[in-house]
Amino acid sequence: MSDPIQQRNTLAARPLNRQDCKTLGLASLGGALEFYDFIIFVFFTVVLSKLFFPPDMPDALRQIQTFSIFAAGYLARPLGGIAMAHFGDLLGRKKMFTLSILMMALPTLMIGLLPTYQQIGIWAPLCLLALRILQGAAIGGEVPGAWVFVAEHAPERHTGLACSLITSGLTLGILLGALIAMAMNNLFSPAELEAWAWRVPFLIGGVFGLVAMYLRKWLHETPVFLELQAKKNLATELPLKQVLRDHRLSIAISMLATFLLAVAIVVAILMTPAYLQKQFAVLPVDALRANCYAIVALSLGCVVAGWASDKLGCGLTILIGCTLLGCSSYAFYHTMSHDTSQLALLYPLMGFTVGIVGAVPLLMIKAFPAAIRFSGLSFSYNVAYAFAGGLTPVILSFWIKYDVLAPSYYLLLLSMIGVGLGAYLITHQGQQLKHSIR
Repeated sequence: MSDPIQQRNTLAARPLNRQDCKTLGLASLGGALEFYDFIIFVFFTVVLSKLFFPPDMPDALRQIQTFSIFAAGYLARPLGGIAMAHFGDLLGRKKMFTLSILMMALPTLMIGLLPTYQQIGIWAPLCLLALRILQGAAIGGEVPGAWVFVAEHAPERHTGLACSLITSGLTLGILLGALIAMAMNNLFSPAELEAWAWRVPFLIGGVFGLVAMYLRKWLHETPVFLELQAKKNLATELPLKQVLRDHRLSIAISMLATFLLAVAIVVAILMTPAYLQKQFAVLPVDALRANCYAIVALSLGCVVAGWASDKLGCGLTILIGCTLLGCSSYAFYHTMSHDTSQLALLYPLMGFTVGIVGAVPLLMIKAFPAAIRFSGLSFSYNVAYAFAGGLTPVILSFWIKYDVLAPSYYLLLLSMIGVGLGAYLITHQGQQLKHSIR
């Protein structure tokens, strides 16, 4: 009989096979379609602010109100993420991975059918808020669920790369949103967008979500969960209770890493197109086109960061990546303040360095043992993202009034925190990132 330890090491060291690639492909595609549903809102905030709030409200206040509804989706993440993770640790990863798609697709369809303020008054923004909360709950289970799902399928020496491919797939959902927003601005006049065309991207997103739910029926439960189930090693008490009691330092490290991920994407990718239009008079089409280039570069940067985290470790990868992020973001925003002709060059450069977020999933996967991994990762990720991603648009909306370069300083501060985290991980990595994937 072969040695079980030797068998485990052989499985961990094997290359990615065809089944791994199929799992990665289906999970990435589903994640991209679901993430499109979640973020398409931000590309139409200007139109939505006009349609879902009183016409006599000051423009700046309408914009803040709309961004606040966008932020509500982030603030709802912990509720859905923690609930789905609880059942994911007890009943299986795949079931929750599929449920999150349905919870995203239906609200997205309903947003596309919502009456406006002119038709139903104050109920319009309230309904929009409720649907964004449902979307937030869905995405709260989707992202941690995707990372855990592929990490427990892939060979251990390729876990960082596998998780970064999922993260890259999620960013392609942002790219799809940007491309459709750009197409809508090219095909329709502002009057047509306000009259009816704004609904099209949300209706498309709802259909995308249902397609993604269908695709996930071809996925299989993770070998790690099946082994835990067969050996009766599943959590014997409330998984989150065990996480909070026994893994507080892992939670803190994971939350800090998530803060890095959330702010980098929200500021550099989601908010910057509207920022460029309002502050530097960049045409919407030009801002969205450059944003598409940046998202493609971000997707590539994610994969590079994931590969590097397997080879160099999470600490050194994050330290180097955050240093580059600080330099590139400072150069981008300060150059845009006086020369927007460099937009198509500097925005993708910054987008590539934002790809350091691709190193974050491996850090969190290794921070928690398998029996409570979903709950530990989901709690840390969603609570931190709720604060970082939810409050960032509101903070910057006020800060920009006093300093047009506020996004630059925000990302520079973030990068310094990331460098500190990387340095800490380098000196303590053996103590904190100690849990085997399998």
